[in-house]
Amino acid sequence: MERPETRYAASGDVQVAYQVSGSGPVDLVWAPGTASHLDLDWELPSKVRYIERLSAFSRLIRFDKRGTGLSDRVTEAATLEERTDDIRAVMDGAGSEQAFVFGVSEGANMACLFAATYPQRTRGLLIWGGQARWVRTKDYPWGPTPEEDAAMIDDLAEHGVTMTYLTGGGAGAPADAPWLDFLVRYLRAGASPSAFAALERMNSQVDVRDILPTISVPTLVMNATEDSVADVDAARDMASRIPGATFESFPGGHLVFVRDDVMQAVTARIEEFVTGTRRTSGNGDRVLATVLFTDIVGSTEQLARLGDRAWQDLVSEHHAVVRRELDLHRGHEVDTAGDGFFATFDGPGRAIRCARSIVEDVRRLGIEVRAGLHTGEVETIDGKVGGIAVVIGARVAAKAEGSEVLVSQTVKDLVAGSGLSFEDAGEHELKGVPDRWRLYRVVA
Repeated sequence: MERPETRYAASGDVQVAYQVSGSGPVDLVWAPGTASHLDLDWELPSKVRYIERLSAFSRLIRFDKRGTGLSDRVTEAATLEERTDDIRAVMDGAGSEQAFVFGVSEGANMACLFAATYPQRTRGLLIWGGQARWVRTKDYPWGPTPEEDAAMIDDLAEHGVTMTYLTGGGAGAPADAPWLDFLVRYLRAGASPSAFAALERMNSQVDVRDILPTISVPTLVMNATEDSVADVDAARDMASRIPGATFESFPGGHLVFVRDDVMQAVTARIEEFVTGTRRTSGNGDRVLATVLFTDIVGSTEQLARLGDRAWQDLVSEHHAVVRRELDLHRGHEVDTAGDGFFATFDGPGRAIRCARSIVEDVRRLGIEVRAGLHTGEVETIDGKVGGIAVVIGARVAAKAEGSEVLVSQTVKDLVAGSGLSFEDAGEHELKGVPDRWRLYRVVA
């Protein structure tokens, strides 16, 4: 197979490099691990066989995440939301309306978020060597401890990719592999030391456990039994959280192309999953979304002070401000009740930035608004958006004070590495919602 042409897709202000190989009846988008390099993939024979095998039954779309490989370098590590946008941009660039999404290693997290957010574009989800989060916590026993993770990141920042990183918890390559020197050069070409450290630092904050139950597309989670990067039990736990997902384990380690017999078995299973699944449009009525609720603080007092005519003029100005910010941040206005707005977004980072801009802009009108956000599965019935996520979002907003933006723990976890800052706003009871909920105040 000849090396395909490298093309570029615009994802916001960033150009994302991608290659397309094969001409099978279905599209398969490969979401890569921490760092990749499209051109250097073709210089390792075992990796080429892997690519050729997948290209034999699909139109395989591979890409380098922003900041890595042949894609534009960026000043800060890309967030999970931005990486998910990159999948969508690459699919648009390749003319793919709907595809199977194959998340490998760190790519598993963005593949899961994409499948939950865009089920209408996801024919199925495949995971190899992935975990819901990558650092151990009290309620998550897999991965390095925070101290071990921090030490690895410090070493990456100072020395870049080393053999220790390569054969340990970084890449999980076998210590006796004859192509280790090449793999070191490959990863160094994929990202600089500071970029690698920033990527791993962001990864340490990612946690997609809350969104896994909202994935509604056919899902196959696979993992190697001797994987030193993604624990097989962590992968099994990931599969258990996705409705209807299938879990399968294989011998070997993290890099599937190391052993030809394992590679053949895994690609055969992928082919069966991909070609044996009927083309569906996904469950377009149930998707993952971030909901935003806003309303004017003290509206009754304002009405009494200003009178009906002046108050209506002020509300009209407020509505114009909110709608302008929704347009700028790709928000979708769902409902407007009096002086309040209900909107949805396909990314939590944009939703937070939109809420902050609304809070700041309406101050110039001499009023204050409160805002609340939550990310979860929403359901559309007869054009109306509902579901428990909507209820939670409204209850979060009700807890906010004037000029305050409150978010749920789920929202905070999904924007890890985005540069947004939060203060703990404590645990709260949300009316009509079980359990107590920890909320966070957006501060920067």
